[in-house]
Amino acid sequence: MTENFDVKLLAPCGINCGTCVAFFGYTMLGKKRKYSCSGCWARKNPCAFIKKKCEKLANKKIDYCFECDDFPCQVLEKLDSQYVEKYEMSLFENLKDMSKGIDEYLKHEKERWKCPSCEGVICVHKKKCYSCGFTQ
Repeated sequence: MTENFDVKLLAPCGINCGTCVAFFGYTMLGKKRKYSCSGCWARKNPCAFIKKKCEKLANKKIDYCFECDDFPCQVLEKLDSQYVEKYEMSLFENLKDMSKGIDEYLKHEKERWKCPSCEGVICVHKKKCYSCGFTQ
């Protein structure tokens, strides 16, 4: 479980990749993926959602969206509204909390996503623990 809460799994947009359905090795439709995602920073081309549309992330001028003078930008606003509506999680709030201290944020995330049944990790997208099958 600790490996799900590592700074290397905090995406520029505020998503904790360690709680993502792809990180657990599944698609949004529930099918097993051929390969699990290893997180936005571990991939050859990090940040599939925001980096393509952000010159500062693309040119490595910033690591996280909260470091940007334009925070929050329109691209992030759109992604945030989708996450709030579909998954009841705000990327803005995540990024604000991250900006106050990554270590404290990771401690909070570990508690926030801990499975009450087995202490595994609840997936943000499916509200499911892939360790024991518990569903919120």
